[in-house]
Amino acid sequence: MPLHTALARADADLAAGRVPMARQRLRSLVEHYPTDLTVRRRLAAVYRLYGEPAEAGRWNYLDESADPAETAAFEARHPDPLRRMIALCWRAPEDHAPTETARARLAALRGTAVGGDGGPVAWTDLYIAAADKVPKDEPRDFLLPCCLAVAAVLLALAVIGAVTTVRWLL
Repeated sequence: MPLHTALARADADLAAGRVPMARQRLRSLVEHYPTDLTVRRRLAAVYRLYGEPAEAGRWNYLDESADPAETAAFEARHPDPLRRMIALCWRAPEDHAPTETARARLAALRGTAVGGDGGPVAWTDLYIAAADKVPKDEPRDFLLPCCLAVAAVLLALAVIGAVTTVRWLL
């Protein structure tokens, strides 16, 4: 779908009050058109409707009109420059940015980021650098809740099975 058609659909979704659908469309557009600041600006506006300054700051980070409070909220949510680079979903060198402000912010951010090997990070190598930076023995935050959820489901099934068996025998 062409960019202008997708943006028109997102606008129609917003006009009809389908804000989650508009947000999803715009997120998809950022993935397909990561260097288009108009898409990022519109996505930031949607997150302002939700009252999420960190996300609004994330998507408006490269724009001249970036709100300093939103930018600060985004930076506070992602204090590590490497993680901030990943959050921006930028997939090209800084010189592909359409404005001088965007080029300067991308270059400054990349200049502060350090990869797993302690060296500089390229925009195209973000996920490799991030994977190298995470210690292999670092516990995963999701592992314990997942195990507890599986245990709860198994326990519930065991109780249901026991109750069914007792009823069948009586």
